Amino acid sequence: MFRIIVILMVVIPALEIWFMLELGQLIGGWQTFLLILLTGFIGAFLAKSESRRVLAYARNELSRGHIPTETILDGISIFAGGLLLLTPGFLTDTIGFLLLFPVTRVIFKAWLAKWLRRRIDRGQISFFFRR
Repeated sequence: MFRIIVILMVVIPALEIWFMLELGQLIGGWQTFLLILLTGFIGAFLAKSESRRVLAYARNELSRGHIPTETILDGISIFAGGLLLLTPGFLTDTIGFLLLFPVTRVIFKAWLAKWLRRRIDRGQISFFFRR
C-alpha cells in the first residue's frame, strides 16, 4: 500500500503539471491561473454547502436513533472531494467535483463500503463500542 501511495504522489503531480502547461499554451497563462483559482473557490463553496446538508441529515438520523452509515460515507466523500479541489490542478479538481456531487458520489460510496466491508471481514478493522 505504501508503494502505491508513493507512486501516486509522484505520478499525479507530474500529470497535473503537464496538463496545466498544455492548457496554458492552449488558452493562456493568466486564464489558466484564473481557472485554477475559480475551481478552488467553487469547490470550497460546494464542499461547505454539501457538508452542511450531510451534517443536518446525520443529526436527523441520530435523533431518530439510527446509525448514519450512509451519511458517514457521504462525509468521507465530501471531505476527500474538498481536499482534492483545494489542491491546484485540473485532474484532481475533476475527481473532487465527482466526489462532491450526490449523483456521482454514489459510485465512490459503493466502492468505499465494499472496501471497508472486506477489511472488516478479514479482521483488519475492528470497532469497539463503549456505553
